[in-house]
Formats: sequence, structure tokens, C-alpha cells
Amino acid sequence: MNAIEVIDVTKTYRKYARRKQFATIKSAILSGTLVNDLNPDETFQALKSVSFAVPQGCTFGIVGRNGSGKSTALKVVAGITKPTTGTVAVEGRISALIELGAGFHPEISGRENVFINGIMLGLSKREITRRFDEIVEFAELEDFIDAPVKTYSSGMYMRLGFAVAIHVDPDVLLIDEVLAVGDEAFTHKCLDKFAEFRRRNKTVLLVTHSLNLVERFCDEALWLNEGRARAMGDPRRVVSAYITDVEKQEERHMASADAKAKAAVEQRDGSTASVSELAPSAAASSPPASRLSPAAEAEAREAAPDMFQAAEGRWGSREGEITAVELIGEDGQPAHVFYSGERVQIRLGLKAATPVTDFVVGIGIFNVDGVCAFGTNTNIEELKADRLEGEGRVTFTVDALDLVAGTYKLDVALHKLDGYPYDYHRLLYSFRVKSRTQDAGIYRPRHSWAFDGGVTFKERVSTP
Repeated sequence: MNAIEVIDVTKTYRKYARRKQFATIKSAILSGTLVNDLNPDETFQALKSVSFAVPQGCTFGIVGRNGSGKSTALKVVAGITKPTTGTVAVEGRISALIELGAGFHPEISGRENVFINGIMLGLSKREITRRFDEIVEFAELEDFIDAPVKTYSSGMYMRLGFAVAIHVDPDVLLIDEVLAVGDEAFTHKCLDKFAEFRRRNKTVLLVTHSLNLVERFCDEALWLNEGRARAMGDPRRVVSAYITDVEKQEERHMASADAKAKAAVEQRDGSTASVSELAPSAAASSPPASRLSPAAEAEAREAAPDMFQAAEGRWGSREGEITAVELIGEDGQPAHVFYSGERVQIRLGLKAATPVTDFVVGIGIFNVDGVCAFGTNTNIEELKADRLEGEGRVTFTVDALDLVAGTYKLDVALHKLDGYPYDYHRLLYSFRVKSRTQDAGIYRPRHSWAFDGGVTFKERVSTP
């Protein structure tokens, strides 16, 4: 038996043009354009032919980006809003916690709000009185229950709303992302209640951005994207599909951001990309190194900026040039998103119009705070340069990208042994590292845990 059935539901909202948003019936009648002024110029479909069923006793999760239609789906099931087309059927008493403080009157006390909300959810005054102490204790508001609700913090709002919602003993519990405002201790209490509801064969419909919560507690899941159902079924499979799509979006976004950064630098610095903006003391109009006088070359050496201190940009004489920079994933394809521990290659295209024998190739990885996570070059690793002529390629392979989750910047450089810059690229290439484990810091070493004697854990931790 299904507790919730949503069949081919479409929800359309009106979108009004800005110049008409303050039109009134009076002004429309006087101008003789009643229909034109009051009809929306456009419509927006928050849900587009969405269908799903939640069996009785099932915990069902809905995931998706902001604006994908998750909350609209929950409101349609709760009866807060009506579908434009399609049908919704729910069996049993519904209790919904959809918006923070929804149904609470700010001017009256928490005590009075508990009774009002309980009656709205179908309880009698006697039933609320019997459960009142339990509700207040669960919400941890014993000292504030007689204070006006308008004096409550967002966490207090959420705790009271959740406590009322679960203590009306609903057959179907609808929960939106409001749990995100709770502290860690209260979140654990909520999760314990979810587990209790499952044992009692209650139905839970949960909208959340916490993918771990969906995988851990939900029996089935639905992924909504731009109002359409993209995947439904096993939570791990649905979450995996959703994560893959998010990563593709991140790839496109980061590739676009990198392209814009490089284009801005080229436009700002011109084709010669001098050091003048990054090192103000440098000669403002240094010609290419192949045509520098000895005095000008010495000045350029002294003015060459430190890679660890310079701002975003590109500079150098271009006697030798970095023509292409790519990060390659394990599948052999260019990428911007990787998982911690994956094998990654950094490929550089090099070019020299005339032969160069004094050159060093450098790589640097920085986090978004400008902290160097790793840096090396061919000279540090005792690789003696022989010759750079025409076009070539350098491949730097990282066997395991042991970084914690976060966004990083890649610096690449081609310079002389003494640091004189041929071509420096500073903070022009971004990549993101993903990890299901939320470590702190930058580096994530390979490690494991061991426990002996009187030290025991319910689950032994072993992190790759």
C-alpha cells in the first residue's frame, strides 16, 4: 500500500514583468487594458510531469540543486499548494515541517503556539495537554516556553517546530531542509526519531542536501533537476547519479572561469605579458629576452616576482613559452574535478622559437588561501636541462592526489636556473578535490587506525 502517490504533477507559477508588478485593478480599468496588465508575461514550471510513490513505512528522500523543485514537491504533498495538473493522494495524518517557524505566531508564547499548532495538526486540546511536557523537553525549551516566539533564535524555532511535528504521532512526516539550523546534539536526537519512526512503520518524506543522510536513512530516493525527475530508486544509485551530474556542472563552471581568467590576463598584459603589473619595480616595457641588453636582463632578473607572493597573472619574456596546460584524470581526459587519492597528470605544452639550453620547468599547487600545498621543479629534482627547441610536451604525474577536499590553484612556470622568467602562469588554473571524508588542513596522508586493550569502537575505522 502506498502512503503517498504523486501522479504526473506539474506546478506552474506566474512570473510578472518588473514594469507591471505594481499594476492595480483600478489602473488597469482606467487604462482600458485590464487583461494585458493583470496577465503574467511568462510562467515558470517548478515541477514538470513528476510522478513517484512512497510505500507505507518507507523513508523517501528527495535530492537536487537549489531551485530544482524539491520544496515545491513537498508543499504539493502537504496540501499547502495545489498542483496545476496531475493528482496527489496521501493516506493518513500528515505532519509537515517545511518552513522555519511556519504556523507560529511571533507575538504569543511558545506554550500557546504548541496548542495552536497541535490543534491545526488534528489533535484535541486534551491530547496536546497530555503530550505537552514531552514536546517541551524534546525541544529543550523548558526555560523559554512562556516567552514570545519572536524572541526565539532560529534554532529554537526549529526545535519547537520539529518537536510538535513528531509528537502529533503522524502517519506521514514531511521534513524540509530546516534541520540544517540545528546543533549537532539536536540533529542526533532528530536522527534517532527518524529511526524510531521507521521501526513503527511510519512514512517519512525528506528533502535534504545531506547526501550521507539520504544514503543512511532512506529506503528510496528521487533526484529532481529543473523540475523533472532524473532518477529514482536505490538511494546510493540516485545519489551517485546526482553527484556525477554536479561534477559535470562544476567541470563546466571551472573551465569557464579559467578561460575568463586567462582571457582577462591576456587582454590586460597584451601578447608580451610583461612583469610590470606584478612587480612594479620592473622595467615597464621590457622587450623579449632574446633582444634584451645585458643591463636590462640583469634588471629583469632582480625584478622577477616570487611565485609565492605574486598576484594572479602571466608574465615573462616568452623566449620560451607555455602554450597549453591540462589536468588529466584517470580516464585520460582533461578534468577539473578529482577525488582525493586519484592519479592525476599535469600536461604542459612548451614552445621556443629559437633553441634554449638554460631552462627549468616548475609546478606549484596552492589552496584558495594562498598556502602552498606542494611545489617542485626540474632543477630541484636534479634534472639537468639540455635543449628546448620548437614545440614539445612535459607530463608531470601525481600517482596519488592526497589532498583534502577543497578548491586548489595550479601555478606553472618556465624560467632560467637563476629565476629569470620565460613564462610564469600564476593562479590561472583551478581544480577541485572531492572526498567523502571531511578532513582538516591540506594534505591527506595514507593512514589507518588500530585499537588495543581497553580501547574499543563500535566500528573499526580504516581510511584509505
